[in-house]
Amino acid sequence: MLEDRLLVWKLKGGDKESLRKIYEKYKDDVLTTAAVLLNQPSEAEEVLHDVFLIFARGIGEFQLYESLKNCLMTYTVNEVRDRMRKKMYEVVGLDSTGPIRSDSDEPEQAVIEGEESEVLADVLAQLPLQQREVIMLHLQGGMRFRQIADVQGVSINTVESRYRYGLDTLRSLWIGKMIG
Repeated sequence: MLEDRLLVWKLKGGDKESLRKIYEKYKDDVLTTAAVLLNQPSEAEEVLHDVFLIFARGIGEFQLYESLKNCLMTYTVNEVRDRMRKKMYEVVGLDSTGPIRSDSDEPEQAVIEGEESEVLADVLAQLPLQQREVIMLHLQGGMRFRQIADVQGVSINTVESRYRYGLDTLRSLWIGKMIG
């Protein structure tokens, strides 16, 4: 948190290297969140680009009240929502998500993780967007339910319910995929 505040302060002073450091630190979180919410890796990369462009352009008025990661996750969710509104009537196939890659050096482990990642991407894509958002912001983004409630504009009870129902649905879909 202190490192992020220093990087933002330097960036406000014109230090371009600070933006690169922030990008390197948080690009994977933004990209993963966008990819899961959109189900389209290529469009997730566009969201990544736009999120950091929005962040960089607004740095003059930017105030860091929470963690920088939470702020970037909020930008990501808002950008995804904007894109989804624009494409409201377009149907996206689940096959377009592609596998999530593994960091494992063991071939057998990489195959197992690759198969499990494909199943996870498939079952996540089947969740309603609000539940997917809550799960990703909480687990991937590290946001608290209160912060997610603020982002989604709903009560904390609604966020907790979306999280619980989302996990229950994930469990049942996961079991169904692994058995079937």
